[in-house]
Amino acid sequence: MQTKYIVVLGSLLSGLGKGVVTSSIAKILSFYGFRALPMKFDGYLNYDCGTMNPYRHGEVFVLDDKSEVDMDFGNYERFLNTDLSGDFSLTGGKVFSSIISMERRGDFLGKDVQFIPHVTDDIINRIEDVSKKHNLDIMLIEVGGTIGDIENSYFVEAMRQLALKHDTLFINVTYVPKLGVVGEQKTKPTQLALRGMMQMGISPSIIVCRSDGELENDARVKIANFANLPFENVFDDHDMGSIYELPLHFMSQGMDKRLLELLHIKRKLIKTRLDAWEDRVRKIRKALYKPSKKVDIAIVGKYMNLHDSYVSLKESLIHAAAEKGTGISINWIESETLETGDPYQILKGNDGVIVPGGFGRRGIEGMIKAIEYARKTATPYLGLCLGMQLMAVEYARNVCGFKNANSSEFDRNARYKIIKLMEDQRTIKYKGGTMRLGSWPAKIMPSTNSFKSYGKELVFERHRHRYEFNNSYRNALRKAGLVISATTPNNMLVEMIEWKGSFGIGTQAHPELKSRPEEPAPLFVSFLDAAINKSSGSKASGKISA
Repeated sequence: MQTKYIVVLGSLLSGLGKGVVTSSIAKILSFYGFRALPMKFDGYLNYDCGTMNPYRHGEVFVLDDKSEVDMDFGNYERFLNTDLSGDFSLTGGKVFSSIISMERRGDFLGKDVQFIPHVTDDIINRIEDVSKKHNLDIMLIEVGGTIGDIENSYFVEAMRQLALKHDTLFINVTYVPKLGVVGEQKTKPTQLALRGMMQMGISPSIIVCRSDGELENDARVKIANFANLPFENVFDDHDMGSIYELPLHFMSQGMDKRLLELLHIKRKLIKTRLDAWEDRVRKIRKALYKPSKKVDIAIVGKYMNLHDSYVSLKESLIHAAAEKGTGISINWIESETLETGDPYQILKGNDGVIVPGGFGRRGIEGMIKAIEYARKTATPYLGLCLGMQLMAVEYARNVCGFKNANSSEFDRNARYKIIKLMEDQRTIKYKGGTMRLGSWPAKIMPSTNSFKSYGKELVFERHRHRYEFNNSYRNALRKAGLVISATTPNNMLVEMIEWKGSFGIGTQAHPELKSRPEEPAPLFVSFLDAAINKSSGSKASGKISA
């Protein structure tokens, strides 16, 4: 069949959850056997989001092919249980870089280069190329930002033109507030937003209404009338406990039937796919709402003012909790508080500690104190990227006696540089897209906790780093008891380390980026298993001194 397109646009507010809506619709279509994948447009002029501050943009999500993309790609992959490529990510920076390159080559044959038709044509060509390359039945296109933003106006125009060439369905995600004083949901903001959208030549066929509580019938009728839509084309998307419930919530309102009708296609539901998702959501709901047991996990990081910086980490814990049938309480701890406070008071009562990735020296000493606490109290520990590097530094300082041990990222004059800049990074001048990125293999030693977690020798995980374990200190740390449990297949780079006697694993990779509800990340499952053992008072909770 010829590819059909679904364009998802937001109005009124950013951060409404268009990515979750897009993922949910793609998931619904997968229940019917369609090959449906999402593309994302972001209006910023960065080529990608690799150099963005997590406080401004949230998590930078890394794909297998080394692409650094928007955090919405995490939702796409988690919902659809698939690996996407960088060509599904389009930014203003990519578009204008391409246009200027074409102009310099003389591709426009002396014409004055304009937004219409040159920029809009380039966008449409990219969309068509990606849908053809990946043999898609349906492509979903999420437009970042909101209607009316200068940054995405030319892309919205391109979507209007796309609808002239292809069977295209527009979906608007809006916000319906409820004023406490009045006590009713207000639709006027949505009405005004729809007017602005129609002025741009876009008439949505489906409206998804975000709200705190369930969408009231009167509000639904008003919105449908103003948008010239049947009542059945306006859908509720109120706050729910788990984002993974949304595809089922949409289907309970008949969205699957409306999508098929509006796209003029017929297909039977593959019930086994729906049943599998319902079963997984049931397990997630049980872990969140009615767990038979519960563990407390401390995440010690440096971007705690915006939890979106660690969204994949949080979701990975939820996936693992559902797999283990346990509840989970996450305690977000700013690492700087551990530099002046007592780690034993701040961290006590937690059944596990995680130190995630990060950049820069702020808060580093607090992370090291958290790692020392976990090692000495035999609290299960998982270190991700920076968390592995600092695990090695802590061991060098407090077990090997290398008191000035550090990473050269934080102290170039350190006597013992346990972590150093990778050799191929020394001549790099540009920051963007130059780290060790994407999927890389690791060879795991048998009879280690890492091997027990994965159950196989060779694994592939995603990476994002410039610094590495300094091989000059391999033997010294090994002799002191640190286990180097995985390296690259050529044995050049250390990929995983662990403690003896208690569960403590550090990985240079970011396994949280490949965790899915249907396939939880193995390291998170084994980490939670150890945390459950500690919570229940097993041998994993004994105290170990350096």
